[in-house]
Parts: sequence; C-alpha cells; structure tokens
Amino acid sequence: MRRALVSHAALSRIAIAVALFLAVRTASADVLKIVVDGPIHPLVEERIGRAVQEAERSHAEALLIELRTPGGLVSSTREIIHDILSSPVPVIIYVTPSGSNAASAGFYILESADVAAMAPGTNTGAAHPVLGSGETMDPVMKEKLENDAAALMRSYSAKRGRNVEVAESAVRQSKSFSADEALNQHLIDYIAKDQSDLLRQLDGKTITRFDGSKFTFHLSGTNARLYPMTVKENILSALMDPNITVLLLIVGFVAVLLEFSHPGAIIPGVVGFIAILLAFYAINLLPFRSIALVLILSAFVLFVLEAKFQTHGVAGLGGIVLMVLGALLLIDGPIPEMRVSIWTALGVSLPLGGITIFLMTIAFKARMRKVKTGEQGMVGEIGVVTAALAPAGKVFVQGEIWNAISTQNIEAGRRVVIKNVENLVLQVEPLREPVLQPTVAN
Repeated sequence: MRRALVSHAALSRIAIAVALFLAVRTASADVLKIVVDGPIHPLVEERIGRAVQEAERSHAEALLIELRTPGGLVSSTREIIHDILSSPVPVIIYVTPSGSNAASAGFYILESADVAAMAPGTNTGAAHPVLGSGETMDPVMKEKLENDAAALMRSYSAKRGRNVEVAESAVRQSKSFSADEALNQHLIDYIAKDQSDLLRQLDGKTITRFDGSKFTFHLSGTNARLYPMTVKENILSALMDPNITVLLLIVGFVAVLLEFSHPGAIIPGVVGFIAILLAFYAINLLPFRSIALVLILSAFVLFVLEAKFQTHGVAGLGGIVLMVLGALLLIDGPIPEMRVSIWTALGVSLPLGGITIFLMTIAFKARMRKVKTGEQGMVGEIGVVTAALAPAGKVFVQGEIWNAISTQNIEAGRRVVIKNVENLVLQVEPLREPVLQPTVAN
C-alpha cells in the first residue's frame, strides 16, 4: 500500500512537472515573422508555405506576415490563401508601414488571415481581376473572371467574420479602403501603429479559427522572430524582376552570338549560357508570351543581316524595333510591377542593337580579309619563272626559289601568279600582261 502511494505521488509530481514545462513553453513561444514586400508570385507563395511549416515545427504562438504589395498572380494568390486557411498556427497579416498598401491580390490575402490588421495611413482593396496585359476584356470574359473572384472572396471571408458585401465590392467595383474605413466596415480587426502595439492589442484575445476551433493569444513578453530568406530566395527575388530577366536574356543571346562569331573565345559563351539559363528559370515562374522570344531572336537575325549585307540601316532598325517589342511583351504580368518597363526595353535594345551590328560587321570583314601569313598568304602573289615549267619547274617569289607546277608550259623569265600552295609546291598560272600598242611618231 505504501509503495502504491509513493508511486502515485511520483507520477503526480511528474505530471505536474510536464504540465508546467508545457505551460512555460507555450507562454514563451515566439511569434514567427516574415516580410512580403513586392508582387505576389510563385516565390512569395513558396516563402509563405515554408513559413507556415516552420511555425508549426517550432510551436510558434502565431505567424506574423508583414504585407505590402501592389498585387500579383491569381494562381499564387490562391495557393497562399490555401496555406493560410489550413495553417495549424494562427496567421496574423499586418499591412505596414504607413504609406504602403495591400492592393489587388494583397486584399484577398489580407481577408484570409485569422487576424487582419493595418497601420495608420495604409490602404487596401482594388481587387478587380484583370488580364495579364492589363487590356480591356470582352464582356463575357469580364463577367466570368468577376464571378470567379467574387466567389473566392465569399468562400472564406464570412467564416473569418468579415463584411462579405463590402469585401465583394472591392472585387466587382474595384473599391479601395483606408485603414479606418476597413476597420469601420469590418474588413480588418485592428489598427496598430507598430508591431509592439499590434501584439499588445492581441494579448489575451480569443479568436475563432477557420475550422471553428477557439484560440486565445498569449503574447505578453513575446518576441517576433524574423524568418530569413534563403540564399536561393534572395537570388530568385532579384531574378523575378521582369526588367532583370529581360536584361539577362538579351545579354545572354549577345554573348552566345559573339562566341559563334569568334570561336574559341570561351568566356562569352560560358557567360551567355549561364545568363540564358537564369533568364529561362525566371521566365518559367512568371507569366510570359512565347511569341516574344521569337521576336527577340528575329531581332538578332536582322542584326546579322545588317552586318553582312550592309542594308544601310534598314535591317538594323527593324531588329531594334523587334527587340523593343519582344522585351515589352516577354512578361505578361497583371500589374505594371510585373511587366518590363518601356525605358528598360529601349535602354537595352538601342545600345545592344548598335553594339551587335558593329561587332558582327568587324567579324564579317575579318573573315573576308585576305590571309597574309603562312602558305595561304602567298596566294595572289606575283613571281618569276627561273626554271621552265613543263609542267614542273622553279619560281622566284618573296625572295626565295620555290618548286612550282602549272597546267601549261611556261618558259623561264615569264611572270606568273600563284593560285594555290600545296605541300610547299606552288600552283601557278601565267600572268596576263597588257599588250603595249606601239606609238607612231608624227
């Protein structure tokens, strides 16, 4: 009996210790934080997915996403919303700092959060769907995209406690809202001047998650731990800029073209190959038009034709026009930040077009220039027969006597022209010298 009591007491103490440990661990759990600053695309989708997994693995109290974006791709937005709605850890989205916004795709993401907050002086909304090029849609396509986007918004905003009617107006009528307007119309939950203020307001608050479960925040003394970008993400974040992508692609084509025109240079070929691979990797993640690649390649064809045939600038000008059009059409993004700037297209096309034509002209002239060294350098030279050719004999040329052959007999003293050199034997023909007409004295 005594042993049973001792064993029971020991088990009780262990249970209490475990409970205290878990309570301390829960109380001291950090908030995991990431910053999304820029267009929404597959790289952002991957970062948020990794952050959700890391928050679950590290038993974070919540995942805080600082959001400022002009919008982005619908496909990536849908995946991000899926990650947020299915996250085992509450997700807090905070539009900050003052002066920034969460427009278009950013509005959809903001409304999907367990807690939506904005800093004073920020805005959100303008979530009407547009085509990649931003052009006007026909009525049927416009209605289809509107209905689909509105249904997406309704599918989760009501369960998040948001104002569905007002949220849908941002989709159908492109309405935008300031932080105060968004709070008053129940599109967001809090306005906070900074991160500390937001965590202070949330401490002790109970929310209803998407699956209906209740969760109470314990954020007193909590730190927001920044989840850094990986090396790959830092590199790709630069490549995902359409202006960088088109620059890499065109410079890569120029470098490869130089390698073909100057075989053995090696460095241009390697640099061009790497640049093209990086550009295609980024293009694979971005919406692009394949016809734009055809236009850019056609531009280089016209540059080569200009250098070879000297079309007085017609082919060169056509190549520059095609390159500008190809650069502008290459990335088919839904917002200006995901398209190539006109200034980038002109700034790349004009100088590269001129440089390419110049270099190709030099290459073609070098190939057409007569060889002046070695055996081939003797072709076309004039020599004098020192031993009659019948058909073999001797020829004096460039200060030396050479063995020579001819297809016809040539007597000594005649001048000959060298047509070819093979195995140190000259192949010659008699030089046709002008016949001098005798003059008659008056």
